[in-house]
Amino acid sequence: MKPTIAPYPATRLRRPRRTPALRDLVRETTLSPGDFIWPVFVRDGEGVEEPIPSMPGVLRRSVDKVAEAAVEAHALGIPAICLFPYTDPALKTEDCAEAWNPENLSNRATRAIKAAVPGMAVMTDVALDPYNINGHDGFVVDGEVVNDATVAALVQQALSQAEAGADIIGPSDMMDGRIGALRTALEAAGHSHVCLLSYAAKYASAFYGPFRDAVGASGALKGDKKTYQMDPANSDEALRLIERDLTEGADMVMVKPGMPYLDICRRAKDTFGAPTFAYQVSGEYAMLAGAAQNGWVDGDAVMLESLMAFKRAGCDGVLTYFAPAAARLLNG
Repeated sequence: MKPTIAPYPATRLRRPRRTPALRDLVRETTLSPGDFIWPVFVRDGEGVEEPIPSMPGVLRRSVDKVAEAAVEAHALGIPAICLFPYTDPALKTEDCAEAWNPENLSNRATRAIKAAVPGMAVMTDVALDPYNINGHDGFVVDGEVVNDATVAALVQQALSQAEAGADIIGPSDMMDGRIGALRTALEAAGHSHVCLLSYAAKYASAFYGPFRDAVGASGALKGDKKTYQMDPANSDEALRLIERDLTEGADMVMVKPGMPYLDICRRAKDTFGAPTFAYQVSGEYAMLAGAAQNGWVDGDAVMLESLMAFKRAGCDGVLTYFAPAAARLLNG
């Protein structure tokens, strides 16, 4: 039953908005650095911090610089970093063998972070696209992205990441059955402590463009990813995918992209109550950062407002490139 609201002037809803102290007392949603996972791009070399033109303020970092960034992030209260490699094109092949190389960029960066700041959680990406000459998340056979052979390769990749010390493995490939296969393999290999944060509802979105620049995949993709990533028109399907992945052993689930899919975040949290994350993807970041750079919006204000929207929609946390800047503001 809806509460009866007294007629004006007894009800003046502006009263609790009058001062900052009153607004703090009645605020329904809170945001803190502990809500963030910071996506970081890692490249070869030493002492390298390379700007990404399509993502103002975001860098590709060499492994040593990633470790330094992790120390800073931990000091700001950010609990986790997610690694994405900028792989040398010469290492990209059809068999994607670099994906499970113990000495690939992701695994080296994981070990470096754990050595520099053991308390920082490291999340890694499970998908073949950083290592695939075809630019796809899975093996391509006769023009088709094949499911089951890809899942077997993803298992090898995930085991390699777990051996390197990853705390959270993020399968972003959208192959059917990969969560069950990964959970089974991790348990059998003695990695029962490793969490799976499934990209359960990942849409075939146009908002990923700057990310592909960042990992060197722009122009490499042959065709599109619509046969395995979700149709942006679908909502009920997202819930079916999330339910399946939780049943197969996912510890946490993710909606990607973020702001255009806040309805999916809310439905997911309300339906399952599981730890729910969203990825504020590169296109979302680039729009806000680019507008701020041009003086069209107040950059700090829109950054925090956009992040608060995820929490209000039911998310427990957000993958965001804004993490360090937002944490500094929130820490005062």
